[in-house]
Amino acid sequence: MRLHIILAAVCWCGFVDSRKIRGISSSYKRFYRERKSFMCIDGSKVIPFEQVNDDYCDCEDGSDEPGTSACPRGRFYCTNLGFRPHYIPSSRVNDGICDCCDASDEYNSHAHCQNTCWNLGQRERAYVEGQMRTLDEGLQLKQQLIEEGVLLWREKQAQLRELQQVAEDLQIKLEDHRRKKHEADQLKEQTLKALEAGDSSVRRQNSTITSIFKLLDSNKDGSLTVDEVQAKVAVVHDEERILSEDEAMALLGGGHQMDLTKFRHTLWDVLTKGDSVKIKDTHGAPGSLVAEDPHLKAVDKAAEWEANNLKKVEEAYETVNMEISDLRKNLAIDYGTDWEFLFLNSQCYKLKVYEYTYTLCPFNQVTQKSITGTEVSLGKWGMWAGTPKNQYSQMVYENGEPCWQGGSRSTTVTLTCGTETALRSVKEPSKCQYIMDFQTPVACQPVLKQRGIHSEL
Repeated sequence: MRLHIILAAVCWCGFVDSRKIRGISSSYKRFYRERKSFMCIDGSKVIPFEQVNDDYCDCEDGSDEPGTSACPRGRFYCTNLGFRPHYIPSSRVNDGICDCCDASDEYNSHAHCQNTCWNLGQRERAYVEGQMRTLDEGLQLKQQLIEEGVLLWREKQAQLRELQQVAEDLQIKLEDHRRKKHEADQLKEQTLKALEAGDSSVRRQNSTITSIFKLLDSNKDGSLTVDEVQAKVAVVHDEERILSEDEAMALLGGGHQMDLTKFRHTLWDVLTKGDSVKIKDTHGAPGSLVAEDPHLKAVDKAAEWEANNLKKVEEAYETVNMEISDLRKNLAIDYGTDWEFLFLNSQCYKLKVYEYTYTLCPFNQVTQKSITGTEVSLGKWGMWAGTPKNQYSQMVYENGEPCWQGGSRSTTVTLTCGTETALRSVKEPSKCQYIMDFQTPVACQPVLKQRGIHSEL
């Protein structure tokens, strides 16, 4: 014969006072207000109410024994007044271990449990209040970073437009210098062929004089100026020195400009002698046609001059296009709906963990450096990998250096709300797979669900 333990009392009107039934929450009290009988919550059976909490399991769902350990599937509700209520398995009731902070699970055991709910609740409330203060401050900082991000985005767009305009201008210069180099190379080839053929006619000389004049006449206005002479003519034994204005004027016959006719009878003769001034960077091997013939020396210098100019413009054009490519690549990255993460670009954050220093460079890479100086790539920027509700809560860096067990190193970075931007922790839960906690104001969300701290009366 089983022993029935009646824990519920019947009031004068015949209803059971559900406030005295152990192990139930306020939302379940309606199931324990039967007059004379109790229906299992799953509807499987009806039993006399006196069999509730009699330490014998009658219902398959364990609902008739919320306050004892009789049912294997039962749950005991810890009210925990002043702290967070929660359920524990009914097997822990009266097992001699204090599971509920209000000690309600050990009402019939040898354990001497203290009610610690109020102290726990105070600590919990203080923690949540601190979190809310952090959230408020973080959201204010986030708004500032959003505003900075918008400005920075506009600056980068303006920078891209400027670089594109520079590239267009350089493209025009590039075509012009290619044409000039081609003309200078043709003139050199023609002059060399004429020398090799022994053609020393006046017509060839006149053609050479005209070509050299055109070489010096940078703006092609039909006259040489002081600036043009200073740009392309140098002293024979001190080529690095720029001619003074007086020296340039002296070469121009005392004036500020010179036409082709005057050039033919004055500066041309000075250049062909080669004992005082020359066209800049003239080189020629002793005994060669270039070294021996002043006309060929001049056209050779002209060809070299145009080749150097073309090279400089080509290098500048290549540099600008590389900058455009890098900027476009950076602008193509997803920096958040309001560009709030843009400020992280070009920044790096370090954290030392034992003998390693970890460096996170958002939208670029993650590295690990040992005390010996060896640096290993833990992954390159891959993508955002957060939840559907907050895709910007996690970053993935992949395709790092190969791992000795196979595969490549990778890092998952979880972003958390904070008032500072810093790398907080690094772990390696599995071989060559790293996880990081990265704190920043831009990870703060407008709504922070507070962990419940209820006070059931």
